[in-house]
Amino acid sequence: EIKSNFMFKRIFIANRGEIAIRIIRACRELGIESVSAYSTADKNSIHTKLSDKSICIGSPPPAKSYLNIDNIITAAQVTGCDAIHPGYGFLAENSRFVDICNQNNLIFIGPPAEVISLAGNKSKAIEVMKKNKIPVIPGSSGNVNRIKTAFKLSKRLGYPVIIKASFGGGGKGMRICNNKKDIKNHFPLAKSESESSFGNGEVYIEKYISKPRHIEFQIIADNYGNIVCVGERECSIQRRHQKLIEEAPAVNLPAKTSRLMREFAVRAARAIDYKNLGTIEFLVDDQDNFYFIEINTRIQVEHPVTEMVTSIDLVKEQIKIASGQKVDNLRENYNPRGHSIEFRINAEDPDNDFRPCPGKITESFLPGGPGVRVDTFI
Repeated sequence: EIKSNFMFKRIFIANRGEIAIRIIRACRELGIESVSAYSTADKNSIHTKLSDKSICIGSPPPAKSYLNIDNIITAAQVTGCDAIHPGYGFLAENSRFVDICNQNNLIFIGPPAEVISLAGNKSKAIEVMKKNKIPVIPGSSGNVNRIKTAFKLSKRLGYPVIIKASFGGGGKGMRICNNKKDIKNHFPLAKSESESSFGNGEVYIEKYISKPRHIEFQIIADNYGNIVCVGERECSIQRRHQKLIEEAPAVNLPAKTSRLMREFAVRAARAIDYKNLGTIEFLVDDQDNFYFIEINTRIQVEHPVTEMVTSIDLVKEQIKIASGQKVDNLRENYNPRGHSIEFRINAEDPDNDFRPCPGKITESFLPGGPGVRVDTFI
């Protein structure tokens, strides 16, 4: 499937937890040494024991460790690494980090900086998709900066509408508005929340689709223009705009719709000259009309469900592509085997509106058996 003789000798893993362990496993199977990073609070975490080497990158606050670019670059250089894998979260979608990696002769295992920057600006990404005739939800052309503009646009689109942060995700800076009064109340709140969460208060407005299905498509793209979609995942079951259950393939998605969406996913990736792994996300309404919403430029938390039904190791694909290897077999015929479901287990307080409630784990029992996969760092 892959043609090339070059491969990394040692990869620095700029993350922790289950994704760090997942990357270590892929490195080991490819014959690559791994170096794990840890804050002083994570010194005894499992990922530091499983990697070939480990190095402290700072104190517990993420800003002083896992988000500390200078410390991470220095640690990678000191340990003799030739590439950095960001995992997901932290610096995985930070275009400045990618540029700094390149300036220090470290290969970033992920998309180029300009692609991450474009995809991170959701309103700009939507404009690019419009130009390439990819269906998008009716909404503003770019960001909406003034509340008067928000009033006029919302009236033209017809209520309900949704205000979204241009930079970010996870429900932050997002507000559903059913009338003009909601716009008046929610517009400044959305901008404020976006600014505090992502360091940028820009927002855009779209027509709100009630009870949509959320379907995402996994893209693999090498550095030579070869792009393939290896199927979809459904993540419609969410709470507070956070995914709870992901499954592959999507249930009851008409074959014709699935095929068209795969074609548009590849077109979307090609429109921005995408490289490495990424996810093209769509909303599907009750008439099976679908609309592009965003691009995630990282390995997803839910990547295991795709791996289970395709037998493709997505983390290995990331590493191979970043090393300059060419994908030979594009796997255009997508035929998933079986069905896979992933559950996210969150530590929450059910007596306090299910608010996050992390603490010390005193007892754990992990499931097993045929077809059961557990990705954990416990």
